Amino acid sequence: MCSSHLLIEMGRYMKIKVIYRCSNCGSESPKWLGKCQNCDEWNTFEASENQLKKTFSSSERKTSPKRLSEVTTSNSDRIVTSISEFNRVLGGGIVKDSIIILTAGPGAGKSTLLLQVADDVANKGYKVLYASAEESDSQIKSRSDRILNGNKSNIWIYCDTSMNHVLASIEELDPDLIIIDSIQTFTLEEHNSRPGSPSQTMECANELLKIAKKNSRSRAVIMVGQMTKDDEIAGLRALEHLVDAVLILNGENGEELRGAWCSKNRFGSTGEMGFFSMTERGMLSIDNPSEFFMTQREEGQKVSGSALTVIKKGTRPIIVEIESLVSKSFTPYPSRIAECLRRDQLNTLISILEQRSKINLYDKNVVIKTTGGLQLKEQSVSLAVIMCIVSSVKDKAIPNDIVFVADVGLTGELKKVPSIEARIREIDRMGFKRVYIAKNTLRDSSRFNNLEIVEFNTLEDVILDLNMKASAKTEAEFSSTEDI
Repeated sequence: MCSSHLLIEMGRYMKIKVIYRCSNCGSESPKWLGKCQNCDEWNTFEASENQLKKTFSSSERKTSPKRLSEVTTSNSDRIVTSISEFNRVLGGGIVKDSIIILTAGPGAGKSTLLLQVADDVANKGYKVLYASAEESDSQIKSRSDRILNGNKSNIWIYCDTSMNHVLASIEELDPDLIIIDSIQTFTLEEHNSRPGSPSQTMECANELLKIAKKNSRSRAVIMVGQMTKDDEIAGLRALEHLVDAVLILNGENGEELRGAWCSKNRFGSTGEMGFFSMTERGMLSIDNPSEFFMTQREEGQKVSGSALTVIKKGTRPIIVEIESLVSKSFTPYPSRIAECLRRDQLNTLISILEQRSKINLYDKNVVIKTTGGLQLKEQSVSLAVIMCIVSSVKDKAIPNDIVFVADVGLTGELKKVPSIEARIREIDRMGFKRVYIAKNTLRDSSRFNNLEIVEFNTLEDVILDLNMKASAKTEAEFSSTEDI
């Protein structure tokens, strides 16, 4: 007798309800179906047993409800690591009864970062279990010899694909931090589905959730989640709802810069971003991004085609250098290349510059990029982008102590940007002398004694103030092209 028939026969005599579950998507049905109506896969339904729920009496209940006012929280509920950018993204450190999922593309540095986190936590006296189903213990040891310098006696390594064995190891070791690499490669023996299937992944994650949220012994769990080609966590979306924080690590193979941000965080600010530098010694925290994303030049050294602005990543303002190269085009259609912003955004800013400042670029190639490769998605960078193009066209350097923070409208007028005070505080902190902003943007400028705040209404005013006005010959050429 096959297993499905056996379960049905047992169900007649025991309080067991037989259900059928799709091994691909996890959907359930009271009867066997040839084709899953949810994922359209054939022959994926398997019989399983579902014990009838018991009604618990008050004497069986292990905990009782408590008033919200009686619940206490403090910073001691977090494990604060020495990796400052990791702490920032999570809102101040690892919450002791939390479950976190870290996802990234292949080679981004997930395992390297988590091994460094394990080492840092272990050096603070906590016990760490690092369970991996993707690597052998010798591979993990080789990486640790390369990037770790601390005491490794508080880190336990377990390499197996069985989640049952991992749960047994947790009971045996009683660790404070559990790292699972990766959740899609583990299986529970009681669920007959392949590793990585949505149902198997969710069941493994639910077992880890019970461990993390156990009242008598809270533990922190960090899971690695595999990423699909669409840059999403593999499996059901329910996995993201289950965890407390979703940490995403960005970075291309061969590039030094890595960025980490939270798309979900129950214990901190969603969207907060941290920066790391991938080196042979592992992931190094970039504690002062404003210094990292600028070219350090000697005093008095001037370079044309460069301008500074301030962007916001999460709650933190960061000073970024924008570079441009304008060259003669020998083709009917000049190139417009922007590695750091959308091409249509660059074309719009070039059109504003041509029309409102009479600077011709119809026969010029324009290339824009940022130092460090940061993407520019804010409108606050518009003035800096235009000014670095003007600097390149005129071959005249902008002084190194000037920053531009303003949007530029189609009329050529400067527009206000959000969080202007926080941006100016960062400019002041970094020791710059002058900032150009839109008029009537800042409420009180008297607090910035060491910083000259220059407010203008139009782009033309900024260009004139920096003595970069187009020559009479250029204006004549511009007028003649309009007539044509």
